[in-house]
Amino acid sequence: MAEPKITLAEVEHVARLARLDLSEPEKKRMRFQLDAILTYIDKLRRLDTDDVEPTSHAIPMVNVMREDEVRPCLPTEEMLANAPEREGDFVRVPRIIEE
Repeated sequence: MAEPKITLAEVEHVARLARLDLSEPEKKRMRFQLDAILTYIDKLRRLDTDDVEPTSHAIPMVNVMREDEVRPCLPTEEMLANAPEREGDFVRVPRIIEE
């Protein structure tokens, strides 16, 4: 197996940016995996794409969502049956906004 072009210092830098704490074996494995990804990207860069129209997906996509339909709501008691905490007809949730 050839020596990867990416250095161990570069792997550590990427890991730090991603906030990953990698062990030494993981760093070595990641070095080879990142090198394989970069090698594949270089291969893709060599392709002639001048006559290829830009797309957001590799295959044609259609919207598979159903149409909105008006339907009756669940009864309040049924809707709140599994709520961890209730306050009247509402679900009580922990406060997340600090003052």
